[in-house]
Amino acid sequence: MDQYEKVEILLVEDSPQDAELAMRALRKGKLANHITWVKDGAEALEFVFRTGAYAGRPDQNPKLILLDLKLPKVDGIEVLRRVKADERTRAIPVVMVTSSAEGRDIVDSYKLGVNSYLVKPVEFEQFGETVGKAGFYWMLMNKAPE
Repeated sequence: MDQYEKVEILLVEDSPQDAELAMRALRKGKLANHITWVKDGAEALEFVFRTGAYAGRPDQNPKLILLDLKLPKVDGIEVLRRVKADERTRAIPVVMVTSSAEGRDIVDSYKLGVNSYLVKPVEFEQFGETVGKAGFYWMLMNKAPE
């Protein structure tokens, strides 16, 4: 079985520490056996639109994208803009998980169609708990279109 065939959550996070904590929280809650972590916005777009290194990936969208705002190469706002502008990917729930509590970032994200905006707690343990709760809601509670 292809490693990308069952991707449920795409985690877009440039901080290895935050990514590890998020993945640990999601696995602890038994929410996603299939998490793909990408480290920048360009790689996220390649994954979502199956180009570049991900050109051979099966034609299946992730069930959830956890997206950091401040990313190298292509920022989270631009990733969000492209995902929500494309008919093929518009329905994928996108949750912004970022350290930015700037009003403009929040407004811009919602204008572009973000489904939720979470500010990363400063405390490490709280961050894992926040991601775990978000994953629980979006993967188990929320009813998404098929």
